[in-house]
Amino acid sequence: MIFCECEFDPLLEQIADFLGAGDVELVFVNDDEMRKINRSQRGINKATDVLSFPYEQVSGGLMGSVVISTDTASRVASELGHSIECEIALLFLHGVLHILGYDHEIDGGQMRQKEKEVIEHFNLPDSLIIRNS
Repeated sequence: MIFCECEFDPLLEQIADFLGAGDVELVFVNDDEMRKINRSQRGINKATDVLSFPYEQVSGGLMGSVVISTDTASRVASELGHSIECEIALLFLHGVLHILGYDHEIDGGQMRQKEKEVIEHFNLPDSLIIRNS
């Protein structure tokens, strides 16, 4: 289940279920708020598209939070010629994989392979990892 103070596409729920992610909080912010969070949590004073925060596992509790910048998602979707819904789905997928313990910077391609599997299953555009390689 996704906990969010907004309307969300059922696709996000399907992605979380497909990954066996359990309960995840989804938070939408603008670029200014994302920059503040990124600076506070990672020491990087710039906005980014998605951040994820895994929680210590407590039985029945939230697995973590995925924070998405709607400003960045909208801009990137427009630049790449797909819908903001698809971009948000890609960002959500990326964030959930990090919550599940994947790390594309050190895992030798495991996260990229898992993203590819989910992208193909849900017919989504190229992943963040592919776009940034």
